Amino acid sequence: MNTSTQISNARLKGRLLKDKLFTYMLIFLAFLSSVPLFLILFELIKKGYKQINISFFYKVAPDTMEAMVAVTNNEVIPGGIANGIVGTLIIVGMASLIAIPLGIICGMYLAENSKGNFAGVVRFIVDMLQGVPSIVLGVIGYIWIVKPITGGFSGLAGSVALSIMMLPSIVRSTEETLKMIPDTLKEAALSLGVPYHKTMLRVVLPSGISGILSGVILGISRIAGETAPLMLTALGSAAISTDITEPSSAIPLLIWEFYNDPNLVDMIWSASLFLLFLILCLNLTAKAIAKRWKVQY
Repeated sequence: MNTSTQISNARLKGRLLKDKLFTYMLIFLAFLSSVPLFLILFELIKKGYKQINISFFYKVAPDTMEAMVAVTNNEVIPGGIANGIVGTLIIVGMASLIAIPLGIICGMYLAENSKGNFAGVVRFIVDMLQGVPSIVLGVIGYIWIVKPITGGFSGLAGSVALSIMMLPSIVRSTEETLKMIPDTLKEAALSLGVPYHKTMLRVVLPSGISGILSGVILGISRIAGETAPLMLTALGSAAISTDITEPSSAIPLLIWEFYNDPNLVDMIWSASLFLLFLILCLNLTAKAIAKRWKVQY
């Protein structure tokens, strides 16, 4: 073996060694980034499972006296978070009804007019909206809905605040998804005489349904755990409320209320565990939808 071949082999071994080191470093950093999630899950399960029972899902939050008596007797705190679950479903549901149609339509416009000046302005506004602090959206909901329309705190005001927060993620996910669909698909439909609006609604939109739905579900999971906007709009309620013009509770609001009462510390962990489990389910649903309805081109 001559000298040049030996040098070449040495360089090749050096490169392979660097590749392995880099791969192991990536694996280690990826593992490191997932450690906080597992630690959070471990802590929540360890401290939160004690309060999880059937009554946890159909009873309203206990008052201070009930909790204090239970804690003194070393018993499970009676009551649950039913008012928070119902309030969260109503508020997030109404926010979705407001944000999903607007977000999808706006995303379709941006995908179809990606180089237009007006589209550039809209895209800039959407990006700016994504960075608005949640507490500011709560103030906006208070000014727009609480004072002039409902005349007091309400679930409707909370829904409007959350819908503004949800809107940017739907817009951008819809736009990016539709941009990935080949133009030939749309051109084929138009060449057959299909009107433009039917082409968009029956060809282009269904082709990107997996990405759009994934963005919608991720947007829902993002707002489901928000507290700051609801503190200034929905306020909270000790009873189950289905009237959207009245104050309404939500799981994040209950966690904040439990935090302010030392007798309800155990309820904090249980409500947090349930909320995290709900968010994880939504994320897994988004993954399943993206995998199930993914369209290959």
